[in-house]
Amino acid sequence: MVSTVEQHDPDLLHLVVASRTVLAEGVVLLRLVDPDGAALPEWEPGAHVDLHLGDPWGVRQYSLCSSPTERDAYEVAVLREGAGRGGSRHVHDVLREGDRVVVARPRNSFALVEATRYVFVAGGIGITPMLPMIERAESVGVSWTLLYGGRSRRSMAFVERLRDTEHGRVLVRPQDEHGLLDLAEVLPAPAGEVVYCCGPEPLLAAVREHMSDWPAGSLHIERFSPDEEALARPTTAFEVELAQSGITVEVPADGTIVDAAEAAGVPVVFSCMEGTCGSCETPVLEGEVDHRDSLLTEEERARGDVMMICVSRACGGRLVLDL
Repeated sequence: MVSTVEQHDPDLLHLVVASRTVLAEGVVLLRLVDPDGAALPEWEPGAHVDLHLGDPWGVRQYSLCSSPTERDAYEVAVLREGAGRGGSRHVHDVLREGDRVVVARPRNSFALVEATRYVFVAGGIGITPMLPMIERAESVGVSWTLLYGGRSRRSMAFVERLRDTEHGRVLVRPQDEHGLLDLAEVLPAPAGEVVYCCGPEPLLAAVREHMSDWPAGSLHIERFSPDEEALARPTTAFEVELAQSGITVEVPADGTIVDAAEAAGVPVVFSCMEGTCGSCETPVLEGEVDHRDSLLTEEERARGDVMMICVSRACGGRLVLDL
């Protein structure tokens, strides 16, 4: 059911499920179109959309895996998460062709930077943002390699599609056939390439460790889940000045900046409340940030000029935000 607010929010699109295709074991592809056939907003490789699934499932983020050159539809591949909060199960068990769905305009926190060579490392459903990136690399003539792992070949989506562009550049490595991914196979030593990695946390941790001595900016990571280690760090109360509003609020140890701002009557944009979607990114005017999100790079964190106010906090006792 669509709320009155959602009906009139200009940042939300009201789309229709044009088709629903089972891609692999536990993975379904949704093709979403405008009911009147209108062109959809533009987007760049690495972008994701929020699906507003209604209560009690809330909002879920999915990477766009179609072509950015095709404006008639958005495609998202959804993995059924048995241990999740129910959003993916709703998509698998309830959504059907012809159903209406509310979708936020695409946002990109995993943008493809210019490079002379790309290495893409994907685990499971982490393959989805890589597909438009590979298409873009092909279109501009930049060399690329893909290392793609999963539990089994049956669970790995888009394997057949990737064969069309293989030419030795796509390494498909199901765990039940090859064991854990051999990162040295595609990342033996720094050679000027830019690495994009998306997948489960153990894979991200392994890639970070493997590339720990690589030049800054070599690695770009996207998570589909919160950074549980960061979220588990101890919390203390702190003060936030909302510069635009002229209000100062107290954020308790068990609360968030989003909560405090809303309680003070200051409107804020937010969605996931997990530090994974980027909708609450806010400029920081003063103060040191305790970053707990899953989006910002180390370089962006070091600059300290933005933060995700749904999870991140102050390192000291005070922050000044552009709110």
